[in-house]
Amino acid sequence: MEKYIKLEELEKFCTAALVKAGLPESDAKIVADVLITADKLGIDSHGINRLKPIYLDRIKDGILNPLTKIDIIKESPTTALLDANNGMGHVVSKTAMQMCIDKANTYGMGMATVRNSSHYGIAGYYGLMAEKSGMIGITGTNARPSIAPTFGVENMLGTNPLTFVMPTDEEFPFFLDCATAVSQRGKFEYYAKSGKELPKGWVIDKNGQSKTNATEVLEDLISGRAALTPLGGIGEDTAGYKGYGYATVVEILSAALQTGNFLKALTGFENGKKVPYRLGHFFIAVKIENFVGLNEFQKTTGDILRELRNSEKMPGAERIYTAGEKEYIESCKRTEKGVPINKILLDEMQSISEEYELNEFKYFFE
Repeated sequence: MEKYIKLEELEKFCTAALVKAGLPESDAKIVADVLITADKLGIDSHGINRLKPIYLDRIKDGILNPLTKIDIIKESPTTALLDANNGMGHVVSKTAMQMCIDKANTYGMGMATVRNSSHYGIAGYYGLMAEKSGMIGITGTNARPSIAPTFGVENMLGTNPLTFVMPTDEEFPFFLDCATAVSQRGKFEYYAKSGKELPKGWVIDKNGQSKTNATEVLEDLISGRAALTPLGGIGEDTAGYKGYGYATVVEILSAALQTGNFLKALTGFENGKKVPYRLGHFFIAVKIENFVGLNEFQKTTGDILRELRNSEKMPGAERIYTAGEKEYIESCKRTEKGVPINKILLDEMQSISEEYELNEFKYFFE
């Protein structure tokens, strides 16, 4: 059973819960906007599905600071290093990308790195900020260990997205936001709540064999009994080393440029106790007009995407998509109809509503 809830109503719910959890209203609105943007685009693994386990619960556990104090550690005309002091990743990340955009407007490019941060939601949100300013947006983040290196079974690297967003002359941008693993934890959480089995090859156990029970996988990833496979899958035959390599690139850019934590230091545990994750992020904005006219770039990019979509299709295939197209189609549907919320997630939202006394949202659960 699914219930559809309008985007603006979900955003109000998220904002209200986060304010009750201790966030200033302005910060709560930023976090809610990032989460509901994910739901709008159909990226359910990073939307309201994560409000309780990744944000509210961590605030209650004392490992996520609801008051985000941002320190500028180092800055130049084109670069910046920020410290989030274990605050909300979304808040510091929006600040960091805006700094990149402002620097790019003046100097053509801007890059910022962030240390001592937390989960920042969908990476594509920050790329879209740059794209809306007529720029190319690039971002990545490390994360708690999940991916095993090629030929390994120990979870070492995070799911480490490497994300690009670029403007086009179409109704939607080129929007590539994906993990460097075959899949990622947020999707497993969604599968577990939906009662679905995982596809084979996404997760391996200590013997290198596939695991498909989503609930078990979530527990085994924490205990170290399972690991995700990198993009390309198990071993070298299907080029798993490529995903492994890109995940490592993101790890280096997210940690080495800000002398932050990396790999096993990002587990969220020290001596058996929960501690802040202290993640690192990086952001890049490139002003297109410092190279070519924005309209020229948009048309060339659009032509590339249209030629790809119009190329010869595989027998039986309805159509070819380009990155960002499916998200655009889904956003049109969800803007009109709302976001589908399954019963498990609706029950979780009801528990949030009761715990934080969000009485104005009782009608969600009637």
